[in-house]
Amino acid sequence: MTGMMGDMGARPLLSVEGLDVRFDLPGARTTFKAVDGVSFEIGRGEVFGLIGESGSGKSSVARAIMRLAPIAGGAVSLGETRLDRLQGRELRRQRRRVQMVFQDSSDSLDPRMTVRQAIAEPLRMHDAPQGGAGGDLVASLAQRVGLDESHLDRKPHTLSGGQKQRVNIARALALGPELLVCDEAVSALDVSVQAGIINLLLSLQQELGISVLFISHDLGVVAHLADRIGVMYLGRLAEVATAGSLTARPRHPYTEALLAAEPEPRPSMHRAARAPLIAGEVPSAANPPSGCRFRTRCRYARDLCAQQQPPLRPIEGGGLVACHFAEELVLEGRRA
Repeated sequence: MTGMMGDMGARPLLSVEGLDVRFDLPGARTTFKAVDGVSFEIGRGEVFGLIGESGSGKSSVARAIMRLAPIAGGAVSLGETRLDRLQGRELRRQRRRVQMVFQDSSDSLDPRMTVRQAIAEPLRMHDAPQGGAGGDLVASLAQRVGLDESHLDRKPHTLSGGQKQRVNIARALALGPELLVCDEAVSALDVSVQAGIINLLLSLQQELGISVLFISHDLGVVAHLADRIGVMYLGRLAEVATAGSLTARPRHPYTEALLAAEPEPRPSMHRAARAPLIAGEVPSAANPPSGCRFRTRCRYARDLCAQQQPPLRPIEGGGLVACHFAEELVLEGRRA
C-alpha cells in the first residue's frame, strides 16, 4: 500500500514502498530505524510535502531516495526503475533524473568555484552539453532562478543566503530532472527571503512540470506549496492527505497538534483559547514506545494504543491515517 494520488490511473513517478533506513549507534553494537516501513507515491507534476519534527526521519527518507543513506529494506522506484537496486554507472545515470536541494546553501557550494562553474558542474560530470562556447545553458539557468549575469563570475562568499540557494536550485535543474527533492531548502533563510524562494520553486514547478518532494518542519510553508502532504512521526507516516483536507480537517492527533502550534496571525485573539495540544519531547528512535509511537504525547491515547501499532489505512472522506480511533475523534483544523 502506498498512497492516493490525484490521478489514480497514472503510474506514479516516484514510488516508495516499505522503506527502512537504519543507522549504527555510536559506541553500541546495535542499530536504530530512522525510517520504519514508510510508503508513499508522487505523481508526475505533483508537489508532495513531507513534514514532521526534528528526528522524525523525513531527511533520512530524502537521502535514501537519493541513495545517500543506507536502505535496509523496502523499494524505491522512479518510474519503472528500482533505484534501490542500482549501483555504479547505472545509478550515476539515473541520478540525472532526480536532483536535490539541501538545507545549508553555503555548505552545498564549493567556495573555490564561481557561480558559473557551480551551475555547470553537473553538466561537466555527466558530459552534458552546455550550449556553446559561452555556456548558454548556464546563463539561462541563472536567469531562470532570478540571478543576473553579474553573479556568474562571483564566488559564493560574496552572495547572500537567498542568492546561494538560487544557485543551488539552478544547479539542480541543470540536468533536466524529473523529480526535485528539497530538504529543508528554506529553513535556514530569513522569513522575507523564504517567500521569494518558495515562489520561485512554485513558478519553476509549474513552468517545467517537474515533480517535487518538499521536506520541512513548517506545516504552513508545506501547505502553501504542496498538493498532498505526508506527516511523519518517529520514523513512520501518521497521515497522508491533500493539503486542503489535512489543514481543514486533520484525522491524526499529531497533525492536529502541529496545526495548533502554528503561529497565529493575530495571537491576541486566540492565545487564551488555544492550549498546547502536545507535550514532552520526541522519544528516542533507538527505543520507541510500543504500539502507536505518538501515544506518549497524545491526549486521546487509550490502552489499545500501547498494545497495537496502528496501520496506515484509508479513511472515509479521503486520505490515509495511522490511528486506531480516527473515526471517533473530532479534531480541530487550521483557524481562519
